[in-house]
Amino acid sequence: MKIKLLALLLTVLALLLCSCGESDESNLASDKTITINVYNWGEYISDEDNEECGLFDVNAGFEEYYKEKYGVTVKVNYSTYATNEDMYAKLTNSAVSYDIVIPSDYMIQKMIENDMLLPLDYSKLTNYGNISDDFKNLDYDPENKFTVPYTYGMLGIIYNSEFVKDEDIDEHNWGWGLLWDEQFAGKILQFNNPRDAFATAMFKGGLDINSDKPEVWEEALEELKKQKPILQGYVNDEIFNKMKGASAYIAPYFAGDFLTMAADNDDLRFYYPSEGTNYFVDAFCIPKTSKNPELAHEYINYMISVEAATANALYIGYASPNKAVVESEYYQEMLDYNYSTDNIDAWEILYGKTKEEANVNYPYSPAYEDYKHKPVDIQAHVTALWESLKTKNSTEPWIHITSGAIVAGVLGLAIHSTYIKKKRSKFYRDRDRELRKQKQMKK
Repeated sequence: MKIKLLALLLTVLALLLCSCGESDESNLASDKTITINVYNWGEYISDEDNEECGLFDVNAGFEEYYKEKYGVTVKVNYSTYATNEDMYAKLTNSAVSYDIVIPSDYMIQKMIENDMLLPLDYSKLTNYGNISDDFKNLDYDPENKFTVPYTYGMLGIIYNSEFVKDEDIDEHNWGWGLLWDEQFAGKILQFNNPRDAFATAMFKGGLDINSDKPEVWEEALEELKKQKPILQGYVNDEIFNKMKGASAYIAPYFAGDFLTMAADNDDLRFYYPSEGTNYFVDAFCIPKTSKNPELAHEYINYMISVEAATANALYIGYASPNKAVVESEYYQEMLDYNYSTDNIDAWEILYGKTKEEANVNYPYSPAYEDYKHKPVDIQAHVTALWESLKTKNSTEPWIHITSGAIVAGVLGLAIHSTYIKKKRSKFYRDRDRELRKQKQMKK
């Protein structure tokens, strides 16, 4: 009896195992959809199909690639942020889980320090050999444990040559001072993030952008306060429409973004300021909160393939750390086709200057490690200074002046209108009085 019972149990167990096997297979069936959550900068991935310009929708391409490879439907849930600080706040203060983020070097360093990133399994990144050795073992990730470089570039000044002439820039020695030129009040833009905005002021003033002294940053704040009255506004992605549409004439921004703007406005020009500039690397990372790190590795590996990386480099316009891209004649030809003009050499702008030639500096990176041991947390101090700048008299004075002029005009028109009405009323009263007198005389 016990033997029969045991046989029955074994039979049931076998059936259950078969059922589980069928269930596992169904999880890989084509009607099963899995999701990967990607969090990236705005305007920072090839998302259109344009064969003539060397572009294709790389997220859609990944979905097709994964389906063909595994027979599983994957959906890229793609969202964007405006600044590194916005991204960091979302990751630390939100219940939303992301599988991929693409921060900048200094923010990556902070996230590593705060144990927010998963170590990568490079055995799953078969395309990692495409990344140039120049972009490995960098200061923010010296052991290559957490990151794969995506793009890099340098900061400069964009200006509209129809309104800003060479002699105007000569007065500032082709430096950062152009951003403080009062003759262009109301037509100047500034970064809407503390790291890059403070950098412009510190380069201009010859200040140490890696200083651990609060008074140095406070001196830079004074420069930004002087600039604020002549600004049209603090911007991030809004800069594209403002510069392309010529509602603003001058702005600090990155070389790659300049190329995409200049493609829509032939009057736009760019230069690296003489006092020095900032250099950045943005890289793929997998947050520790990722719910699907295996899929995240697949996504990174696909994005550093030569096809996807070329499309991204051409769309974004930034320099690529992917040597398979940079050494490709196709990429060089398409870069020239997409962005070069009689006045702009796209290759020269992106790759023509070395970091040393551009007098590159690194705002509070790689010094972050030292800062956190100081009596004053410099990053927190800079953030507080930035908030004080943005919140105090947040409406720019030039806007007050313009608004005041409009109000004065409207008030003047109202007074004039009232005067005319009263004058007309008096005229009609006098006329009616005279008519009544004439009627009485006739009687």
